[in-house]
Amino acid sequence: MKIEKNKFVSLIYELRENGFEGKVIESLEETHPMTFIYGAGTLLPHFEKHLVSLERGDSFRFGLDSTDAYGVRSEDMIINLPLSVFEIDGKFDENICQVGNEIPMTDRQGNRVTGLINEITDTYVKMDFNHPMAGTDLYFSGKIIDVRDATPEELAGTGCSCSSCECDEHAAGCDDHGSGCGCSGC
Repeated sequence: MKIEKNKFVSLIYELRENGFEGKVIESLEETHPMTFIYGAGTLLPHFEKHLVSLERGDSFRFGLDSTDAYGVRSEDMIINLPLSVFEIDGKFDENICQVGNEIPMTDRQGNRVTGLINEITDTYVKMDFNHPMAGTDLYFSGKIIDVRDATPEELAGTGCSCSSCECDEHAAGCDDHGSGCGCSGC
C-alpha cells in the first residue's frame, strides 16, 4: 500500500542538521516510531511531499532547506516583555522566569506559542519566539515501517504521535518544543 491522503503511516528516521553527515538532532527507533495520518496537515508540508507514494519497507533520504522547514530566524520574533507579564499575585515568578527556560504563552490572536528566555533585566524579559530550528537546514534519512488505511476514529482525530515528546494529539494536544519530528502543530 502506497502513502497517500488519509493513510496511517508509521516511520523511523534520523534527523541531522546542516548535511547528511551533520550533527544528529533526533533519531527514532522502531520501538517509538512517528505515526501520523498523511495529508492531515500535522506535518511540515515539504516533509510530507517527500513521502508520497512510498510503501512499507521503503527507505527515504532528503533535505529540507530552512525556508521549507521552520523558516529563517527573524529578529522581529525576539521581543522584550514587561516584568509584569510574569507576575503571579503581584510577585515576579523567579521559579519559572529564568534565562534558558522555554515558556508557553498566548499571542494576541489566542495562538499558543513558546518563547525562550534570553535575558532578564530590571524592567523586561527578552524572549525569542523563533522556532528552535528556524534557520536550520534539516536532513532526514529513514524507513517506512507501515502504511495502512486509517480507521474512522483516527481520521476523526487527525492527529499524530511524536515519539520524541511521547504525546498523542488525539487526547490532549502536543507541544513538541521543536523536536524536529516534522510535526508543525503537534
